[in-house]
Amino acid sequence: MDFLGFIDHLLNLFAPAFGLALLVPSLARLVWFRALASVGWLHQVKWVLVANAAVLVAGLILLGRDGATWTYVGLVLASALTVWWTGLR
Repeated sequence: MDFLGFIDHLLNLFAPAFGLALLVPSLARLVWFRALASVGWLHQVKWVLVANAAVLVAGLILLGRDGATWTYVGLVLASALTVWWTGLR
């Protein structure tokens, strides 16, 4: 595998983490706009991205492959818990 192939695989590995990091805090602001008014959107996106990246790496190590359903369940839980932790608790 050449360098560009490696970069392509790496970007595709973290694409779900990035997508949910943008989507979940944005949708949470539509529902809990008053509670999340004091927390910056970029602050939440950053922490959701970090949590989701950790879940993806842990799923890859523990399950031995990328794209496992349990890893995606972990992504959803990590996203929701991080939004709650950074703004709703």
